[in-house]
Amino acid sequence: MLTVGVLFGGRSGEHDVSLCSAASVVAALDPSRYNVVAIGIDRDGRWYVQDRPVIIDDKDFGRVLRLEKKGSWRVNHYEDGNRLVLFNTDDRTSVSVDIVFPVVHGTYCEDGTLQGLLELAMVPFVGADTLGSAVGMDKDVAKRLLRDAGIPIVPWVTVMRAEWDRERGRILREAGPLGLPLFIKPARTGSSVGVKKVKDFAELADAVDFAFRYDDKILIETGIDAREIECAVLGNGDPRASVLGEVIPRHEFYSYESKYIDPNGAELCMPAPVDPATAETIRRDAVNGYKALCCSGMARVDFFLDKTGGKHYLNEINTLPGFTSISMYPKLWECSGVSYNALIDALIELAMERHRSRMSIRTDR
Repeated sequence: MLTVGVLFGGRSGEHDVSLCSAASVVAALDPSRYNVVAIGIDRDGRWYVQDRPVIIDDKDFGRVLRLEKKGSWRVNHYEDGNRLVLFNTDDRTSVSVDIVFPVVHGTYCEDGTLQGLLELAMVPFVGADTLGSAVGMDKDVAKRLLRDAGIPIVPWVTVMRAEWDRERGRILREAGPLGLPLFIKPARTGSSVGVKKVKDFAELADAVDFAFRYDDKILIETGIDAREIECAVLGNGDPRASVLGEVIPRHEFYSYESKYIDPNGAELCMPAPVDPATAETIRRDAVNGYKALCCSGMARVDFFLDKTGGKHYLNEINTLPGFTSISMYPKLWECSGVSYNALIDALIELAMERHRSRMSIRTDR
């Protein structure tokens, strides 16, 4: 029986979302197939093995996985039979897991840093590898790769914090041709953390300052009057796409609050009412974008579908999408005939498949 380490929390603005996603994953793991070890990461980056997974009620998220800070845990970064070993220096006990299921989002979790640690330890883990995670998380780098792959993207300008501090006026002028409205986004956050919609150029500077609270690189992006279409992709070398879903926000845009806090923040339509030819093109671009960004395991691929011209744009790829009870990724697969439990099993098998392939590569001469 595999011992699955469910990693949750993290040094991220999406810490609370992770606790909610992790509760759903833990509840879905089949106890006849898996031993489950919950491993929480607090906001300071400290790891804590939980005595047992405990799901509790939360006023904002409904149900979350409790993160209890007990012990002084150290994480190995060396190969130990391809298992992740955690050692408690307080009582000198250790815990090991066969595979890690990261249910974490955002900075230091989804951006390749965690994946690099797990690859260094030679431990199998669910989701994209270090490269795919880093590229998928960085909206600027992802857009450049998608553009070079011939996949349509929304026009944007990238701004670094040092540039903004030095040449604020020039940057504000260069944003003019992008038109209004604009979306201002940190380059490497998810769940719409730090995102502002700007309808007047007078609001732009404040929105940029706000985004720089969450990253030192931000994007100024043309706002498209569009429908929000999402596609779930699953697989390693031969990925497949789910049916399409549509998000109809009841807020100004699909914000953090509408995604996670307000149970009526958005309407989810699955399958999305999109004509078959357009749907097939979007599904194809979802898979091609997934490959272009070197993804593996899973990703939710988000598109804009212009309400007037009907043109579609790949907005972003989420390599560790939300797994809450209202999250689109598992719901899209459920609509495609794959249950939540079967999806969890498939993700674990894909992680083991990739690990076996990696372990077959020679590192000597």
